[in-house]
Amino acid sequence: MQTIYTPEAPEAIGPYSQGIIVNNIFYSSGQIPLTPQGEMVEGGVQEQTRQVFQNVQAVLKEAGASLETVIKATVFIKNMDEFPLINEIYGEYFDQHQPARSCVEVAKLPKDALIEIEVTALVKS
Repeated sequence: MQTIYTPEAPEAIGPYSQGIIVNNIFYSSGQIPLTPQGEMVEGGVQEQTRQVFQNVQAVLKEAGASLETVIKATVFIKNMDEFPLINEIYGEYFDQHQPARSCVEVAKLPKDALIEIEVTALVKS
């Protein structure tokens, strides 16, 4: 197993890593809309979704993967009524390549975030 860390994404806020590579598969921890400095992004779900994708891209890059190698994405959202707004931005990042996805409404996310995304991706050889 290889632990992934990049200063281009926020540090873990608990006893876990930003991600792990096992057998050429990268498993990310959930990314919330914190800046790499650990500050919550101002604004609504659209601004938060864009920051989450910046974080996801940073850990993918560090792992030797990319959005194009994502196999599965899991999206946790605080309000399913905001799904159309989230889905619009999600589609900007996953346009041609569309990995499998689950989306779940949850009661609460860390730091009162409105969205969290985790991904599983193939590491480029």
